[in-house]
Amino acid sequence: MYLSKLEIFGFKSFAHKTNLSFDEGLTAIVGPNGCGKTNVVDALRWALGEQRPTTLRSDKMEDVIFNGTKSRKPLNVAEVSITIENTKGILPTEYSEVTITRRVFRSGESEYYLNKTLCRLKDIRDLFMDTGMGSDAYSVIELKMVESILSDNSDERRRLFEESAGVTKYKYRRKQAYRRLDVVRQDLTRVNDIIRGVEKAVGSLERQAQKAEKYNELVKQLQTREVELLKREYSNIMFKIEPLSEQLSLVVNEKNRLEVEVKQEETLLEVLRQESEELERQLAATQEDLIARQSAIHELEQHRATTQERRRSLQLNIERFEREKN
Repeated sequence: MYLSKLEIFGFKSFAHKTNLSFDEGLTAIVGPNGCGKTNVVDALRWALGEQRPTTLRSDKMEDVIFNGTKSRKPLNVAEVSITIENTKGILPTEYSEVTITRRVFRSGESEYYLNKTLCRLKDIRDLFMDTGMGSDAYSVIELKMVESILSDNSDERRRLFEESAGVTKYKYRRKQAYRRLDVVRQDLTRVNDIIRGVEKAVGSLERQAQKAEKYNELVKQLQTREVELLKREYSNIMFKIEPLSEQLSLVVNEKNRLEVEVKQEETLLEVLRQESEELERQLAATQEDLIARQSAIHELEQHRATTQERRRSLQLNIERFEREKN
């Protein structure tokens, strides 16, 4: 099993998509300071599931995305894919070539893919457990990790030895088993507390059950008494309803007779209403004719007054002429 290909896009200084191929044997990456050699190692560690931004020399995980330069805009996603040749079947999968892809967005969302299939970080960690590869395994060692191994920190050396010996998987399983036992122990404690609470409540529930039985008996007796009372009330009501039914029949007949008379009166009223409307129309026509005649009389009276005035004026003229003639 060996690393055969590394694809980087948008990760730290790799603004363009970069493909690095590795053959069997030793591969060295050289270059001046600041050219991005360490970013290749960080990309490997990040793709294998590293969750500590400080290990990647960043303050937060979104800082690994290319932030842009004066001539290039920043990117919104960083993606790293590593391809591993599994020809010897060291990885617990049937594929002879395994591709791990990690992608992170500026919104904080992160995605993991195993052979282009969406998966969980736990699936990738389980795949590489005890294989010597992983975000904190001995396959990716920085200078400071070498210094920590050579220092007096025995815990760090023991962790690397356990990883190389294939013990980490069993320790992880043991830790999970202990964690499950703790959960079961806590559940048992809660169950015992519940049992004690239930035992305390049993006596109270028994007394409540006796009261409930007595209550049910009293309810049945009450229902029996209520049924008897309702029967008696029903008999009394039916005895009173019979004469009222006869009266109702008479009233209904009288009502029907009155409805017939009302309909006849309504018919007569409709005829009278039509005659009244006709008379109103005739009255309106007569009033219009009267108004017209009154207008004519008024005009004749005005003409008569004018004529009389002219006649009086002419008579005065005649008398004046007569006087002048004399």
